[in-house]
Amino acid sequence: MEWLISLAPVLGPLFGMTGVLGGAWLVHRRESRKNRRDEQTAQATTYVASVQTVTDGFTQLLEQQRMTNAQTLERVATLETKQTALERKVEVLEEEQRQWRRWKAAAVDYIHQLRGMLAKLYSGPPPAPPRDIAEDLVDEAGP
Repeated sequence: MEWLISLAPVLGPLFGMTGVLGGAWLVHRRESRKNRRDEQTAQATTYVASVQTVTDGFTQLLEQQRMTNAQTLERVATLETKQTALERKVEVLEEEQRQWRRWKAAAVDYIHQLRGMLAKLYSGPPPAPPRDIAEDLVDEAGP
């Protein structure tokens, strides 16, 4: 045991130095873990912020697309309403045109009948029709 006591002046500082080195190593390990954890936290925060930015961007794009779609649907509905109104007007005008054609054909036929009756009653030539309707009254046999 005396040999152990004789080594005390050498072993004391050696164990003390080992304790200091061990403590320093533990402090270093704790700081490096803390630094790694802080770095990972910073990366995670950056990642979360970037994902949130991208999500906000996509949300804004979706909202813009929805607004555009709503405006487009509104415009289409307006155009369809106008088209329906125009189709009704066209139908009314086509019916009026058919009525005018029927009336004109009936009037031309009636005028031909009257001219025939006048030709039978009077020996002279029938009076010349006005310029506005002269084309419509041309007989197949000629004037």
